[in-house]
Amino acid sequence: MRRLEGKVALLSGTARGPGRAAALRSAAEGALVVGGDVLHDEAVETQLQIGREGGTVLTPGPLDVTGPASVEAWVAAAAETFGGLDIVLTNAGSMRFGSPTEQPRADYATTVRSELDSVCLTARAAWPHLTLGRPGTPQDIARVAAFLASEEASSVSGAHLAVDGGWSAVPPGPLT
Repeated sequence: MRRLEGKVALLSGTARGPGRAAALRSAAEGALVVGGDVLHDEAVETQLQIGREGGTVLTPGPLDVTGPASVEAWVAAAAETFGGLDIVLTNAGSMRFGSPTEQPRADYATTVRSELDSVCLTARAAWPHLTLGRPGTPQDIARVAAFLASEEASSVSGAHLAVDGGWSAVPPGPLT
């Protein structure tokens, strides 16, 4: 059985690069992929390739990960089509580099919107539709440790991975 069989994967940045690779891999592993990118035509090319390879993918429209309405519509299309979400990868973003003393404030603000706001907007819109609902177990940690020790994780270094079912991001129960 494929590892992601029947899971719904919401993936941004599916037009090219890591987002495209994640969409292709997720579909090959059996996920129902909901992709999106501001480069919509290229994201549709990813969709077509997944379809040719027998996968299921939805690319509802151009996705601006810095625009609340765009992100909310994307998440709503995923949840309405597939009934919920299991996986969220906020890959899309862009950075403008420059010397700290010479970089225009507008470039810095664009980078923050693209790299940070995009994650917050997606998490906020997706959270009610996620199915990540129990705390982590010792077996969950063991699986992550085995992954990190494997060749599949050969490019992972210095990462902090919270293996807790999302509980460190949002505590269970009502906040007081």
